[in-house]
Amino acid sequence: MLSPLVRRSWALKGQTPVLETRGRYREKVSVIGAVTVSPVAQRLGFYFAADPKNYIGPAGVVAFLSDLLKHLRGKVIVVWDGGGSHKGPLIREFLAKHPRLTVERLPPYCPILNPAEPVWSWLKYGKLANFAPRDVDEVHEWTLEYLIELKHNHQLLKALWNGSELPFPQRIPKQAALPADQ
Repeated sequence: MLSPLVRRSWALKGQTPVLETRGRYREKVSVIGAVTVSPVAQRLGFYFAADPKNYIGPAGVVAFLSDLLKHLRGKVIVVWDGGGSHKGPLIREFLAKHPRLTVERLPPYCPILNPAEPVWSWLKYGKLANFAPRDVDEVHEWTLEYLIELKHNHQLLKALWNGSELPFPQRIPKQAALPADQ
């Protein structure tokens, strides 16, 4: 988005601040991301991709999931909403070819359960609020900068996860597992 999201600002009484932008209304940076939880270490991770030119549709989702599978070992469970880019023949074909990837859908209209939603709020309403970029490339630069910062800040990731209502997964102790013959 090139039009700044105006939050709060300081100014002398009667002197409304003006945020000037040069961008066109429709230009934006499209971002996809995943907050991950290691099943053993219970450590959070964050993976993302951003495109300053195109909307991330099903083909972009497939490319992102393919890249995600290269970084994560073992079974991967993706919890996502019912967004249009998460559906369709391209997505179904990809899921059929990757049996270690399982999808669990969130209930409709329930962003409060999606741990990625607080990430987008942190970025849009926090880091990029009142930001008046020169062009879409500058938005892209700063989006990448902030998301890389988040990727390496595990305390902030945990706080953002806690901003959702999805319970943090608990590790099952080995002694609680049933023997193989039962």
